[in-house]
Amino acid sequence: MDVPELHPDLEPLKFLLGTWEGAGVGGYPTIESFNFGQELSFTHIGKPFLIYASRTWMIEADGTLGRPLAVETGYWRPQPDHQVEVTLAHPTGIVEIYVGDVAFNRVELRTDVVARTESAKEVTGGHRLYGLIGEDLGWAYDMAAVGQPLQSHLSAQLKKVS
Repeated sequence: MDVPELHPDLEPLKFLLGTWEGAGVGGYPTIESFNFGQELSFTHIGKPFLIYASRTWMIEADGTLGRPLAVETGYWRPQPDHQVEVTLAHPTGIVEIYVGDVAFNRVELRTDVVARTESAKEVTGGHRLYGLIGEDLGWAYDMAAVGQPLQSHLSAQLKKVS
């Protein structure tokens, strides 16, 4: 199947397109710090949105890959005036809607809505930053959850693999 032409509305987000892999660090007051591996992808089908998927796994102390960690999927929808709306779904019962700004090769997002199922962990807010660091994609996620205020939770630096 041929790759569809990029919808013109996606032009400000085209720097995200592709599959990215790398490693990051995580921590939070309620858990021990850890290292993780990540594969993240941004694709499109010619419509005015990006399809987003991320999966992570533990990196053990000896450097080997360990158990799977988080998975999330969603859609990035550019809006007028360099704005973007992002919907993310997690298999843990959490759904987030982010709003934010796109400037140059950088996207900053803040939660507008966080919804969760009865059995899901209490997450009340988030702040995400994605941007190019040279040719790498760096990102950071601050989270407010389980009675803790918004603070650093995850960050990674990823290399484009396709």
